[in-house]
Amino acid sequence: MTSTVNPIVDTATSGTSGTSGSSGSSGSGGIGGLTMNDFLTLMTAQLQNQDPLDPTDSNEFLDQLSELSTVEGISQLNTSLSSLSSSMLSSQAVSSAALVGQTVLAQASSADYTGGTLSGAVEVPSGASAVTLTISNASGDVIGSMQLPTTAGLQSFSWNGTNPSGATVADGTYTVSATAEVGGASQTATTYLNGTVSSVSLDSSSNSVLLNSPQLGSVALGNVLQID
Repeated sequence: MTSTVNPIVDTATSGTSGTSGSSGSSGSGGIGGLTMNDFLTLMTAQLQNQDPLDPTDSNEFLDQLSELSTVEGISQLNTSLSSLSSSMLSSQAVSSAALVGQTVLAQASSADYTGGTLSGAVEVPSGASAVTLTISNASGDVIGSMQLPTTAGLQSFSWNGTNPSGATVADGTYTVSATAEVGGASQTATTYLNGTVSSVSLDSSSNSVLLNSPQLGSVALGNVLQID
């Protein structure tokens, strides 16, 4: 009399290589690398070789089949979502190409100045009695400052690239910072700078669209506050 065959799960962990080699390519990944076709093949073999006097519980087959279906469903869903995400990112990149040549306002504290003006905005907190914008060179020396309106919200500014004596500064990286006096205490205010979009690229590590600017470098599309 034929001896009782081990349950499907045990068979899968001890003999997967022999079965998956012939049918693994015909289905998606399942439990332990087992595909739905592999499972059905093993189940059929077990039914054919089970002990007639001690048959395998059919509920066990149904439970295992249910588990495998759930895992396969999740795997296929993840694959579909990944494909959809990639498609949306590519579509977003194509749409963002229309921004080349446009000026964007993004959160930043420094920019490469190459002549002309350096402009941006400061997020003025509510209740501010004074707002001071400071511009420093790469050495940390303050080469310019100005007072901004105290009305809460975004307050724009523009620097013409001259120092306190009126001389034009050299090209380079300049840092912009702002402080606001609120209730007698000084606090840092968020600064935003303008930059011209020169190209668009994709960041595979963060799955985001990057707008490349000579003034600001690479800026994530999601960090852009305003487009002019």
